[in-house]
Amino acid sequence: MAQKKAVFIPSNSTSLQEKFICCLMHDGKKTVARRVFNDTMEAIKAKGHKKPEEIFEKALRNIMPQIEVRPRRVGGSIYQVPVEVKPHRQQTLAIRWVLQATRGKKGSSMSHRLAAELIAASAEDGAAFKKREDVHKMAKANRAFAHFGRY
Repeated sequence: MAQKKAVFIPSNSTSLQEKFICCLMHDGKKTVARRVFNDTMEAIKAKGHKKPEEIFEKALRNIMPQIEVRPRRVGGSIYQVPVEVKPHRQQTLAIRWVLQATRGKKGSSMSHRLAAELIAASAEDGAAFKKREDVHKMAKANRAFAHFGRY
């Protein structure tokens, strides 16, 4: 029987931060991703916020979608049916949207762009928060097809 390996998480980071670092990583370079994340926390601190970890968590909480639309085929037509989002998927979508918004900007280092996006998201602003609002608007517009979600 295979033994489970213990997952090493540095003492100063949470599992959410580790998940974010893994999603931030490119080409298996976790040390580079960890350095970018730590530089981001320093940049948030330099912009006058005393607890960057709270800004990070608040930003992700603000971006997590509560409802989204899923395509459902009913009687030859495809309807966009609004459904609730499970907590694990909420977290995954929030991380994905923050990184897409950050990578879409150009001009400064990744850590400064990421810090700016996280600060904006914690204040309910920015590209990632706008993406969440667009998803919620789409679900609200398609409320009429919610009854198709039961099948």
